Amino acid sequence: MSLGTKVRLARLFSHPSGNLFGGAVDHFVGYGDVRKGGLADLPGALARVMAGKPDYVSIQPGTARHLWPQYAGKASLVIQAGCFTPDDRISELIATPEDAVRAGADALAVAIPVRGATEGKYIRWLTDSVNAAARYGMPVVAHIYPRDFTDGAKIVFTPDEIAYAARIGYESGVDVIKIGYTGDFESFRETVRTCPVPVVIAGGPKTDTLLGALQQTADAIRAGARGAVVGRNLWGHGDPQKAALAFRGVIHDGLSAKDALAKAGA
Repeated sequence: MSLGTKVRLARLFSHPSGNLFGGAVDHFVGYGDVRKGGLADLPGALARVMAGKPDYVSIQPGTARHLWPQYAGKASLVIQAGCFTPDDRISELIATPEDAVRAGADALAVAIPVRGATEGKYIRWLTDSVNAAARYGMPVVAHIYPRDFTDGAKIVFTPDEIAYAARIGYESGVDVIKIGYTGDFESFRETVRTCPVPVVIAGGPKTDTLLGALQQTADAIRAGARGAVVGRNLWGHGDPQKAALAFRGVIHDGLSAKDALAKAGA
């Protein structure tokens, strides 16, 4: 690992807890109706996430160009390169490590789905990005989503599929792996234990309650995860600042889900 990679990773995990609280505003083509929901106002969504003082934010390169200058220095910037829909209707790699360098980013994120007939192409996205990033000392954060095709194309979080996603990530040479939490503590702990790079969890689908999302995060941290990158449960929450404070309490202060929620007043 080059000095540049080490320095940038240290910035991502700079909090004294050693964990990472990230915000994701990088849903792009997978989001659906852009006139509804928490991302209808993209500048507003980013502002709400940044108000929660995340350690890093992952956004698309165009979003960074237009919206990030006012937030420079307030959190690490991670450029999202992956652009896909689970059914492969859209499947493009839209940024390179060089793009991330030019943007002043601390990492390149590459979101990929796995399983299905096109899996090999996505693994190639990841390995090519890792090899190119090495020339710039740019860490690669893999966001890996297993799919199931028995009833359409759906993202799944079963223990076997999440373990497979983690394996794809570290055998591709990435520096950080973001995967969904399985809901099964023991299986997730084993997946994290046998993974030689830091694992953080995806915020996943918006839960029925903030407490439910915090409980998943607390369980994942106890299982060895090094943090969480949260999207819908931040910008989709009625009070994103209170939600962020609660997540920070779980991730950085080691609070239980209930105690973090109480402290945040959410």
